Amino acid sequence: METPGSQSSLHRANLERVVRAVRLAGSLTQAEIARTTGLSAATVSNIVRELKDSGTVEVTPTSAGGRRARSVSLSGDAGIVIGVDFGHTHLRVAIGNLAHQVLAEESEPLDVDASAAQGFDRAEQLVSRLIEATGVDRAKVAGVGLGVPGPIDVESGTLGSTAILPGWTGTKPAEELRGRLGVPVHVDNDANLGALGEMVWGSGRGVRDLAYIKVASGVGAGLVINGKIYRGPGGTAGEIGHITLDESGPVCRCGNRGCLETFTAARYVLPLLQPSHGTDLTMEGIVRLARDGDPGCRRVIADVGRHIGSGVANLCNLLNPSRVVLGGDLAESGELVLGPIRESVGRYAIPSAARQLSVLPGALGGRAEVLGALALALSEMGDSTLLDGTATGSLAVAGPAFT
Repeated sequence: METPGSQSSLHRANLERVVRAVRLAGSLTQAEIARTTGLSAATVSNIVRELKDSGTVEVTPTSAGGRRARSVSLSGDAGIVIGVDFGHTHLRVAIGNLAHQVLAEESEPLDVDASAAQGFDRAEQLVSRLIEATGVDRAKVAGVGLGVPGPIDVESGTLGSTAILPGWTGTKPAEELRGRLGVPVHVDNDANLGALGEMVWGSGRGVRDLAYIKVASGVGAGLVINGKIYRGPGGTAGEIGHITLDESGPVCRCGNRGCLETFTAARYVLPLLQPSHGTDLTMEGIVRLARDGDPGCRRVIADVGRHIGSGVANLCNLLNPSRVVLGGDLAESGELVLGPIRESVGRYAIPSAARQLSVLPGALGGRAEVLGALALALSEMGDSTLLDGTATGSLAVAGPAFT
């Protein structure tokens, strides 16, 4: 039995420090582990050897600064995590291992008018199909990250009333999916997961203060403050779509008038072009036509960008992030939307905050949320789980991109 301060207790703590450092970075050389943990090179070498012998980590030859080195990463056989992303029009599921390799990934259309139960049925079926296709052992599933397009109450786990998916308000998504899959499920809104995905593997890498703006059927922001997702005490932080731009504007689904969402979300933007471009137009189609030079689509995208920029300027004045990452289909329009965003930020933000801000398109595209869901599952898994050789608890975010 370990006692605090004993040699065995200290050794256990050092093991966890090394595992935690590797998880947070994805892969590190032994010299980097020593710098990160403060442990001596000899101690790190002994611990890495022990973890390698137990199958917890993998060690591969690499180079650092022109010298030969050994790269340490978590073992791909140590466990499996699953990411589930519910969107307004899709369901996407990915299965990854602890070496941050995606073993399987699939997306299918989702009928947003379907009930929550039908949506969870579809998710359960897709997860089972991918597990069977990859041949992974269900007993190695460490946890599931779940993304939904609406605010999650931090205390109760209930989906809030502003959720875009009709008929889902008041449900407890994590509890529902946990009952079906029999493993820990950790839930967050899609914008927070997009921020997490981009922060770890995409356009937000190396930045500790950023906002991920997702513009789709709704508008939301995932906020990263000092390297951590900020959710607020009730889980509703980042509802940038409900900043008021015009108090005499269109009535928003939240009940207010002139919210940012009423000038930028797909349900409000598409009707502007349908008289001239047809009723089958989508945001993806608008972006494609704009890139091909269509003047109407280019104008609409520019207007949307300026409105988004007004909301981003408010964020700059309040939180002073160093980077804003734009996700969703709109990001594919590049400078057609990013330029107007920067223009509005320059006009409405405090000059010092505007000068420090970079505005970039997301690097992960439509995969940002499901990769963020995988990262969420990893982030909730404890170090002791790996060291004890089990895959039924929870794990934490590590670095190289899922591929």
